[in-house]
Amino acid sequence: MSGAVSMLRPAATNPATRPQLTDALRESVATKSAAALELLRAAIAEFGANGELTFANSFGAEDMVLTDLILRERLPIEIFSLDTGRLPAETYTLIADVEQRYGTRLKLYFPQSDAVEGFVRTHGINAFYDSVELRKACCSVRKVEPLRRALTGKKAWITGLRAAQSTTRTGLPTREFDAGNGLVKLNPLSDWSETEVWAYIRMHEVPYNALHDQFYPSIGCAPCTRAIAVGEDVRAGRWWWEDPASKECGLHVKKG
Repeated sequence: MSGAVSMLRPAATNPATRPQLTDALRESVATKSAAALELLRAAIAEFGANGELTFANSFGAEDMVLTDLILRERLPIEIFSLDTGRLPAETYTLIADVEQRYGTRLKLYFPQSDAVEGFVRTHGINAFYDSVELRKACCSVRKVEPLRRALTGKKAWITGLRAAQSTTRTGLPTREFDAGNGLVKLNPLSDWSETEVWAYIRMHEVPYNALHDQFYPSIGCAPCTRAIAVGEDVRAGRWWWEDPASKECGLHVKKG
């Protein structure tokens, strides 16, 4: 796909970000929050509190739940993020908001400039629209390689993945071995629903990406993310021109 890509941008506020906080929902969120904290504390005990355990924060709603849990509870877990160079302006605003809100400085990893320059000079600035192979090559340069640097020397990493997010994440365990990176991967929110994620954010007044209110349930790089229509899958706006079975960037590869 080349040239301009049509993008659906509903103007109304997304009701999914404003769930009704019933007693049952509050209780469910409290129970699952306690379980997530238990998993995180167990990971600290197992892997250490000296930088061997790290959390990959992409600033989606799920990652903001984990960010709040880690920083509010003052857990000794490193937090890092990948700045691909093509993130939406709203994501940079959120990064600044998080640093101010929690009084912290987040660790950002950037792609190697020569690799980005080489990709763009060879294939073009928006080559990722032209084929799945080129899109994955762009992701490899901007995300996968920086992730490998971020995970160097670590024993385990934490993600905000949920099993219900897409067809590529069904059956997601809370703990698995990441063979590609050679370390343990923890998914504390694996069994959380989208409603529970947003209930937590409302209950604790957690900052979140403003694009979520504009029907962006899943947010990545700006040119590869669009708003979705009511009833579409929550990850329909990510690489929307591709088959759902290929919608991963290489950071999280499902085992066969």
